[in-house]
Amino acid sequence: MDRDKILLTPGPLTTTLRTKLAMLKDWGSWDADFNAVTASVRASLLKIIHGSDSHVVVPLQGSGTFSVEAAVATLVPRDGHVLVLDNGAYCKRAARLTSLMGRRCTVLGFDEAEQISAAVLQENLKADASITHVVMIHCETGAGVLNPLQAVADVCEAHDKGLIVDAMSSFGALEIDARKTRFDALIAASGKCLEGVPGMGFVFIRKAVLDGCLGQSQSLAMDLHDQYVYMEKTGQWRFTPPTHVVVALHEAIAQFEAEGGQSARLARYTQNYQALISGMAKLGFKPFLDPTIQAPIIVTFLAPEHPAYDFKAFYAAVRARGFLLYPGKLTQIETFRVGCIGAIGPQDMAQAVHAVALALKDLGL
Repeated sequence: MDRDKILLTPGPLTTTLRTKLAMLKDWGSWDADFNAVTASVRASLLKIIHGSDSHVVVPLQGSGTFSVEAAVATLVPRDGHVLVLDNGAYCKRAARLTSLMGRRCTVLGFDEAEQISAAVLQENLKADASITHVVMIHCETGAGVLNPLQAVADVCEAHDKGLIVDAMSSFGALEIDARKTRFDALIAASGKCLEGVPGMGFVFIRKAVLDGCLGQSQSLAMDLHDQYVYMEKTGQWRFTPPTHVVVALHEAIAQFEAEGGQSARLARYTQNYQALISGMAKLGFKPFLDPTIQAPIIVTFLAPEHPAYDFKAFYAAVRARGFLLYPGKLTQIETFRVGCIGAIGPQDMAQAVHAVALALKDLGL
């Protein structure tokens, strides 16, 4: 049997053997032992954002997008008005789900090669008093842009607007501190920078707005207020939890803490990013983004300008050497993406670059 491929994607990610082994036991979803694991995970998550005093955390079954949808439906009143700051594919997804939830939605567009602008947000909030909530993606992995969370949060706080942050690809790696950054909701998931497996999202909700969320969601399964109240009362999930995902996350968090937490994880991912960028530059690849706005999470590279280049063939040649790349998400130009996150180090990135070099030879590029 060949070894597991290394996933150079924005999630699911390569996980450690310890995390995989945690899933070899079956758990009763109402059992006291499993409830203790859930409680431990929730407490640990709150510590990562220094949010124990200001926020609660509500886990939810499903992919990260389930939790983004749940957050919008739970936090935004039915007559609310959401402004989505859009500089990429995941922003567009947030706008679509907001509209599907029946909430009024306005999209404020930016170029996908640029950060969203807090100054432009401020102008829009001044011009339209009906806006109640702002949705932003912290790290827009469509291109890999790091958006200015603190600046956006400051503008929302100054105008007393609710801020909903999709921190799917940033949480656990990039600094997020609830003591200095005000947000009403922040959403992340198990299979990203905490290096667990996919299948569970979680939403941090500011305690000050929690009571106002009662009865706002039009969904039974995705009502985060209901999920929170039930969990506080019983220690249990309302509906069948993803037990193996939860225990894998519990184990992944133990490794995250042992590594040194958020700052250590950011340091390793930054080393991965630097090894990738320097190695790919030697092969003639150019990143799509200006390095000043690039998050060390996933890098978009311009595809080779060569008639023989075909992403599927390139992907297959790299895959044959043990690495999985990610297709591009941009609309105007051909690109591909390489993730820097997961249970991998700079040595793995150097090997990935070598695999790319051999793939180029295979394809005669």
